[in-house]
Amino acid sequence: MKTITSIAVVAFLVGGAALASEDIADQYPTSELYSKPVEVIPHVFSAIGATAPPGAANAGHNNNLSFIVTDEGVVVVNSGASDRLAAALHDEIKVVTDRPVVLVINENGQGHAMLGNGYWRDLGVDVLAHVDAVAETKENGDFILQRMHGYNPDGAGDTRVEHANLTFEDKYEISLGGVEIQVLHLGPAHDPGDVQVWIPEWDIMLAGDIAFHERMLPVFPHTCTSCWIETWTEKLEPLNPTYIVPGHGHPTNLAQVRRYTLDYLVDLRAKVGAHIEDGGDLAKAYYVDQEQWKSLDTFEELATKNAGRVYEEMEWE
Repeated sequence: MKTITSIAVVAFLVGGAALASEDIADQYPTSELYSKPVEVIPHVFSAIGATAPPGAANAGHNNNLSFIVTDEGVVVVNSGASDRLAAALHDEIKVVTDRPVVLVINENGQGHAMLGNGYWRDLGVDVLAHVDAVAETKENGDFILQRMHGYNPDGAGDTRVEHANLTFEDKYEISLGGVEIQVLHLGPAHDPGDVQVWIPEWDIMLAGDIAFHERMLPVFPHTCTSCWIETWTEKLEPLNPTYIVPGHGHPTNLAQVRRYTLDYLVDLRAKVGAHIEDGGDLAKAYYVDQEQWKSLDTFEELATKNAGRVYEEMEWE
């Protein structure tokens, strides 16, 4: 099995966010991927996506596309935002191992998690997702595909909406090559159908979009921030993984993603809650103080939106 130096982990240890910048258009110009996969721990690889919003410059690769190598086959986490991204990740897998890909997991129902499903299904590979993620792709798949065509028309290729053919509700367990892999739905968080891929023996979690750092997390109209906090504190914290591959940003540890996910949500809710208690309206809620989070990528795009959506959520709590 080929070994690749884990520049992601080294970068975190010596300075972390230095390699994360939304101003870097492409870190791997010879590939459709934004960056070359790195070995996070032995046998777990991740191609780290851009921290900028999806666009033609990063081919929609602004999340983490990961894979787990075992003696019996490979498990992929996220198929990517197009069939071309899925194919590019497959090319990198073939450099690392001659083992076949036996399963693809969608971390949720967003485009960058599932638009590459068609590539894998055409190869006969099963795709697994949470039932709520599949409900999302069935309801909004055409819009998701059209949006991708809008930001990356030249890279869309033959991408189609292909729903996961395997689903689960709470836990899906895989035993492959002596490795026990648990696909978990810990509870409501960032998006319907968020899943976490947990390998207890290796103490690593591919956390998906329950965990953010380096870039600001987005609060969607359907996001329940109080539920996210509850899921985090009651379900994620007790697992206490040593290594975390978040949905966005370099591999890191629990303390780092706690700071930029849980602590951010708690702080924003406290600021908005105080604003509501003072009789503040929605118009001014957009501008509650988020200065301490200004260093995060996508702050300018998301901070005011997040505050407004939390106000709308908390107004009726």
